[in-house]
Amino acid sequence: MKYPLLIASALALTTTAMAQNNGSNSPYSRYGFGLLNDRQSATSTAMSGTGYGWRGGTEVNFKNPASFSAIDSLSFIFDVGLSLQNANIKQGNQSVNARNTSIDYITVGFRGARHLGFSLGMIPYSTIGYSMNDKRTWTASTGDVTETNVHNGSGGLQQVYLGVGWEPFRGFSFGVNGGYLWGDMEHNIVASFSDATINTRRRAYDSHVKTYTVNFGLQYEQRINKKNSIILGLTYGFGHKTQGYANYYDQQLQNKVYVGDTLSLRNGFELPHTYGVGFTWNYNNRLRVAADYTLQEWSKVQYPTLSTSTSGYTYTAKTGQFTDLSKYSLGAEYIVNPDGYRWYNRIRYRLGAAYTTPYTKVNGSDGPRNYQVSAGVGIPIVNSHNNRCVLNLAAGFEHVAPQISGSLKENYMRFSIGVTFNENWFNKWKAQ
Repeated sequence: MKYPLLIASALALTTTAMAQNNGSNSPYSRYGFGLLNDRQSATSTAMSGTGYGWRGGTEVNFKNPASFSAIDSLSFIFDVGLSLQNANIKQGNQSVNARNTSIDYITVGFRGARHLGFSLGMIPYSTIGYSMNDKRTWTASTGDVTETNVHNGSGGLQQVYLGVGWEPFRGFSFGVNGGYLWGDMEHNIVASFSDATINTRRRAYDSHVKTYTVNFGLQYEQRINKKNSIILGLTYGFGHKTQGYANYYDQQLQNKVYVGDTLSLRNGFELPHTYGVGFTWNYNNRLRVAADYTLQEWSKVQYPTLSTSTSGYTYTAKTGQFTDLSKYSLGAEYIVNPDGYRWYNRIRYRLGAAYTTPYTKVNGSDGPRNYQVSAGVGIPIVNSHNNRCVLNLAAGFEHVAPQISGSLKENYMRFSIGVTFNENWFNKWKAQ
């Protein structure tokens, strides 16, 4: 099978799967664009998303496009990852468990020329997925009325990218990812009443977003001595206004037909400016320790917002609906002997931890904070044709802690699987 056909088929399958599957069961995904993806491979996932200063010849690090310049001349890398997740959502004495799977990414990396590497792939930007209900009782002229509200949401944003990394001088690399982002987001609230004289009310939000994305990256490697080196990594994601639309529906069910008002808004979304800085210390290619910091300026972006006034509802794009997101992460990788003859001496052991502040606001206050720890291994896949392929496994625990007493708490156990295939694998296994 030729490379272009293989890549096109894989991207088509991934596009379909990402459109049909949802990586979220969180009620907090009802806010903003939903739960944000952190642009990380299975290798980075095992280190809680750390990777701005990470580079290697046999892996694709799409967190920083400057790293593409390190791709080995003998490597044609094909990397795909998926996650299995168990969520425990708790409020007061009530709790519920939810499970789901998701395709995390599909990427390709290859060398174009000396010190020039390319990558293309598809990764999710955000996910939305929740279903919940609440009840309240209030007193009307006819007596007590119970109101039941059912909340449902689905969708999210996906992106495809094409990136290039170049090392014009020894130790200094820069790169750029250009891409296309699109997706649909839907939220529904249906209120029904125990009093049959009160009409069922449906409020719905649906939106479509499409735009370009541009991300820049730099890496500088300074060798300290024969066994030690440090890599500094910097990234910047361009924030801008997007194309698309947003609709708000406020309807009542009369004679089995919903009737009501519709408010529409065009081009009311923006993406934030994003900054990343990190470093990696490398000891003799056996031990690598890394740290990252990420800042996303969400407080400055506009977002469709429903407001009330004496004249009724208005649906306009406003800033100040979000707060800036910060993420701090640490990661490490250890190999007993990277050049060892026995495969188990080349297993990569990884650890990581991260702390993330929210970008969304919940009822006017900052949303929940996120605490994460992770671990994983990279296991060489050894066969008679090739020993350069790697099975990357990661497990992580994530605690979502609200800042408002009595709000929902979430705990996640997440298992990630990534398989990195190499050029030799493709050369030997051809479709007839």
